[in-house]
Amino acid sequence: MRMSIPNALIIRNQRIHAGHGVIEKGFIKIVDGVISEVGDMNDLQHDEDFRDITLPQNAIVIPGMIDVHIHGVNGADTMDATKEALDTIVSTLPREGTTSFLATTITESTEKIEAALASTGTYIEENQKAGKAEILGIHLEGPFINSGKAGAQPINHIARPSVELFGQWQKTSRNHIKLVTLAPEMDKGHELIGHLQRDGIVASAGHSNATYDEMCNAIHHGLTHVTHVFNQMSGFHHREPGVVGAAFNRDELMVELISDGIHVRPEVVKIAFQQITDERMILITDSMRAKCLKNGQYDLGGQTVTVKDGKALLDEDTLAGSVLKMDAAFRNIQEYSGCSFQEAVKITSENPARQLGVFDRKGSIDRNKDADLVILDDKLEVYMTICKGQIAYVREEGDK
Repeated sequence: MRMSIPNALIIRNQRIHAGHGVIEKGFIKIVDGVISEVGDMNDLQHDEDFRDITLPQNAIVIPGMIDVHIHGVNGADTMDATKEALDTIVSTLPREGTTSFLATTITESTEKIEAALASTGTYIEENQKAGKAEILGIHLEGPFINSGKAGAQPINHIARPSVELFGQWQKTSRNHIKLVTLAPEMDKGHELIGHLQRDGIVASAGHSNATYDEMCNAIHHGLTHVTHVFNQMSGFHHREPGVVGAAFNRDELMVELISDGIHVRPEVVKIAFQQITDERMILITDSMRAKCLKNGQYDLGGQTVTVKDGKALLDEDTLAGSVLKMDAAFRNIQEYSGCSFQEAVKITSENPARQLGVFDRKGSIDRNKDADLVILDDKLEVYMTICKGQIAYVREEGDK
């Protein structure tokens, strides 16, 4: 009697965007949550013990998307500092093709930031499960920012960059802070940027009024990332290129973009992609708890945000995060910039994985990597999401 392999699944005869290229009619074998083999159907052997995953015709398989900047979704926020909130986030994100992410904080009181860090660190250590989006770490957005570029970050809780305070917070998080958004011009002597660089943590310029020269100096000390380019930062001017100019011009920087057509006009998205290219761009959502919910009023960092027709506003002039979904960002960037499908895959999967140092297990469809997969239909909408080899979401009739 043949013994079946436990936890063995197979996807067959589908278009697969694998790490080594596109396979028009390919297969993926999954064993115990890991990709054991990927290849052309002509090379498929020994598949008898694998359970088939049934997919629609003309499906496209891409690597799971990674969101390095997301606050919340479906009524939950990282700053809620509860297991229940994080349960909601990890359960909801696969609907939009996100299989892993950084839980992102906001400028708040020390007590509230520490509560969120402790809650998220504990969750990462004790509550992660296959079949849910994985929290890869924490994105500390603020409070080390410039009050002149606060946006929706509460000004009264902004603090000077501090190696000592960050060290305390990193300990509270169980060493799970992976990315820090700060204003480089506020980090005198670049002590915190240097500390982050030495500890392998991504230092990102955001909510910043830095000059181009200040950005170049910060890059010299270890800055490698830009938070939501164009939004709440010094803009591009022909005599002072600012943070945006550095994002365009300095190859050391990976650059986040919110591709919703609201935070950045579609025409400017095209310009940005032409300058930054798929080598350095990372798509994010920067979404808040109202994503997946109806128009109305919601909390963000103790402030009331009004959500109407796809816009989240603190007041009539200030955007407060987004309600953007990753699959929509994926479609939008192709429409706005004219980038290729493969380039869109790279900036939603490979680039964030490389920036976070997890490309050995995430970010592409390759042997021995986590089976984090998204199956798109012919309209590039999410039909199914697989997280570590377990089906996390299958679209049913009526889902949006």
